[in-house]
Amino acid sequence: MDDATLQFYRRNAEAYAGWAKAPSTRLIGFLKLLPPGGAILELGCGAGNHAAVMLAQGFVLRATDGSPEMADVAARRINHPVEAMLFDELEDRAAYDGVWASACLLHVPRIELAGILGRIHRALKPGGIFYASYKVGHGDGRDSIGRYYNYPAADWLAATYAASGAWTQVSSDTSEIKSFDEAPATMLHIVVRKREE
Repeated sequence: MDDATLQFYRRNAEAYAGWAKAPSTRLIGFLKLLPPGGAILELGCGAGNHAAVMLAQGFVLRATDGSPEMADVAARRINHPVEAMLFDELEDRAAYDGVWASACLLHVPRIELAGILGRIHRALKPGGIFYASYKVGHGDGRDSIGRYYNYPAADWLAATYAASGAWTQVSSDTSEIKSFDEAPATMLHIVVRKREE
């Protein structure tokens, strides 16, 4: 994780939580791919909006965020434990039916992304589902408030996924958003399945 980006979320946890948008409409489609009551790991849970939906639908959730301050805000909001955990601290093996990573892996330095995806692959059960979203671009950089983004092109990202483990693509689409700093961005949403051994 880029330290300046992490510090932004640590300093601005309450403000970011207040800004956080309604849960993604893609969450419902993701949950439909999982067994009822299945185990989900959420990375970068932010204010906990997605976590609240998962819990309400009866899933077993391990919610995490890289910022301890953000984790505390989310835990209070959803009345459920939220762990402060960086992506490279994920050590689980074949533990989850699904991993949900909404708008968080886009902060992973490019050189580190394949390794993080490999950890996620290892943490999923065979056949497990993984959702992640990224800001589309052609080379990494920082936004107007100093947050690092890997800004991947679709072909680079596909190659990075392929290098991290055996995946089958379920879906891929884009949407237009306005970021926390008010800048417009194109988001790429990817759902993949860990191939059965």
